[in-house]
Amino acid sequence: MSTLLKIGQVHALLRSDFPNLELSRIRYYEEQGLVLPQRSKKGYRLYSERDIACLREAIRLADEEFVLLRIIRLRLIEQGLLADTLPTKAPSKQAAKVAAQRGVSLAVPPTNVVPMLRAVPAENDDSVIALSPVGRLEDLPASMAVEEFQIRSGVSAEHLRQLIAQGLLTPGVRGREQFLRSSDLAVAQAGDALLRNGVDIRLLGGLRRVVEREVGISQDATAALRATGRNVNETRAAVRATLGEISALREALLSRELDEFFSN
Repeated sequence: MSTLLKIGQVHALLRSDFPNLELSRIRYYEEQGLVLPQRSKKGYRLYSERDIACLREAIRLADEEFVLLRIIRLRLIEQGLLADTLPTKAPSKQAAKVAAQRGVSLAVPPTNVVPMLRAVPAENDDSVIALSPVGRLEDLPASMAVEEFQIRSGVSAEHLRQLIAQGLLTPGVRGREQFLRSSDLAVAQAGDALLRNGVDIRLLGGLRRVVEREVGISQDATAALRATGRNVNETRAAVRATLGEISALREALLSRELDEFFSN
């Protein structure tokens, strides 16, 4: 059995490779889900050899390749250094995660809440769930309590709980109340439609990670453009053009892969 090290010992060990490494950075990487140390009975962090390798690679990627943290996490998972579990970024997220694990409890619906979207059978096919708007999304508040969100979206409490558990939706916490954003409605409804059609929730979690990776690639691809020092309008135009080209390439690749899939 390998020896487990405390955070101070890990800090001293890593400073031989990264002299400017601060202890707070190791704690921060844990908060961001880049390392998952064990805890002793007294609450001390205990790092395995795998945890130390994970930290070393995370620091290298950040310092030498300037990789974004969300992409570092994906790379660590791909390399087998990190378990594919959802990170806890702050106490509020931890509270939301605990609440999600216990289930989404819904209060009695407020009488003044009108559903803005609902799931209905698609035309000529009762087995397919389509999305039907019942109002304008711009009329919604920027955020709303989970109970109100569930009513407006038409998503079942169980599907909402699953979407939260897989990280497709991340509730915030305001006081003792969980809330979601109006921008989460389309995600919740699309995820609900897939779950109603029998898609495994774990596949949706995988899709979330694909999107995160694509966002990171787009940010990396436009980093040089955003750092040119040109005026804001020129920079935005150049970034939009590059993102359009990335989108076109993505669609071309997807189309080709789907053609090959259906030809088999």
